[in-house]
Amino acid sequence: MASLFRLKQIVAEEDRAPEHRLARTLSWPHLVALGVGAIVGTGILTLIGVGADRAGPAVILSFVVAGAICACAALAYAEMATMIPASGSAYTYSYASLGEIVAWVVGWSLLAEYTLVVATVAVGWSGYATPFLTGLGVPAELTHGPQMAGWQVAHWGVNVPALFVVWLVSGLLILGTRESATLNAFLVLVKLVALAVFVAVALPYFNAANFEPFAPFGFAKHVSEGGVERGVMAAAAIIFFAFYGFDAISTAAEEAKNPGRDLAIGIVGSMVACVAIYMIVAVAAVGALSYTRFADSPEPLALILREIGQPGVAKFLALSAIIALPTVILGFLFGQSRIFFVMARDGMLPKSLAKVSRRGSPVRITVFTACVVSLFAAFLPIDEIAALANAGTLTAFAAVGLCLLVMRRRAPDAPRPFRTPAAWLVGLGAIFGCLYLFANLPSKTQIWFGAWNLLGLVVYFAYARRNAAKG
Repeated sequence: MASLFRLKQIVAEEDRAPEHRLARTLSWPHLVALGVGAIVGTGILTLIGVGADRAGPAVILSFVVAGAICACAALAYAEMATMIPASGSAYTYSYASLGEIVAWVVGWSLLAEYTLVVATVAVGWSGYATPFLTGLGVPAELTHGPQMAGWQVAHWGVNVPALFVVWLVSGLLILGTRESATLNAFLVLVKLVALAVFVAVALPYFNAANFEPFAPFGFAKHVSEGGVERGVMAAAAIIFFAFYGFDAISTAAEEAKNPGRDLAIGIVGSMVACVAIYMIVAVAAVGALSYTRFADSPEPLALILREIGQPGVAKFLALSAIIALPTVILGFLFGQSRIFFVMARDGMLPKSLAKVSRRGSPVRITVFTACVVSLFAAFLPIDEIAALANAGTLTAFAAVGLCLLVMRRRAPDAPRPFRTPAAWLVGLGAIFGCLYLFANLPSKTQIWFGAWNLLGLVVYFAYARRNAAKG
């Protein structure tokens, strides 16, 4: 039993074999851009419609709840990332603080999170690209996955645009980490300009009557007519997806030039910027148009602009989303490949996957990741993917909050380039906030997530435990 909770000893970079060493090419501006690029994307451009469908105008309150919980998690991540500047994010922190089996569950959950996030964003990108493609004569069946009616497939389809963007970004990552980060920074700027234009155009149409009734479905999660789970907390559990992305920064610890400084700036800076952006955009969107007219739209912001008589700006926003949404895919595909990489380097996954190219990027694991993501992006609807991705993320965030508190007791004097203020309040806020959001996820999502982790435990005891590098 003791071996299940053995702790990982963090190996110094110079003690690793060259083929297992990532190149240090990123500075803090790259990391902030990576974080903002990963956070600002499908959550505000697409999932605001899903959230409005479940909470009405109170989706703004859902953003506040989800953002507050994510802020606690971000502060916990910032301390752990600078204290343990190694790739692997929550998986590595759990391995060093809580033990091997906990690390495996967290790592397995992260694999689900990153895979499904990339798939969700790819589907969201496809939603903005579809009007352009259908206008060129592309059949509708090739622009979306199967459409579900409960547990039944109502319409079959394959989301070819989503497949295309996954492999396009994968090719960029294979080209090189620094090159990817530089292009990412430019595309993030495009995305922020597009959101600023949306706010500037939508605010003059602000109508306070669109906020009445403010919370038509109440605060707590409940099942409404048609079997849809609604309420402020039901929406928060879904659009929680909109806030994470800063955790992808922590996976770049071994590629940061000055991890003790750069990681904290990247994580906290990107989170603060994105909370402000989200609140401004959400207020402008709900104020400009009744939520009933854009709820569950695959392109809600563009729809709002068309409805208020701004079709030209709507086309500009949609085009900007097509250009810039791949920054989210890049951020999470980057993070997932690094999680895979570290788990393989530890022996939890086949070690042959933990090799880097001459340019210092993990090509094998990136290709493998793209293959897995493609299946989800092509065949699953966006709300189902986002909810399941959130389950994995909530598990990881709660674990990092626990790691923060454990290390404060176990190693109170260890060097911490960034110290989280009010650590116990922040840590407990991350843990219980994430557990509360998890309880508000759709019941079907909770069942699927439980099944995923049962499969993970089978893999752990059949393969990972006996192959893991001894700590």
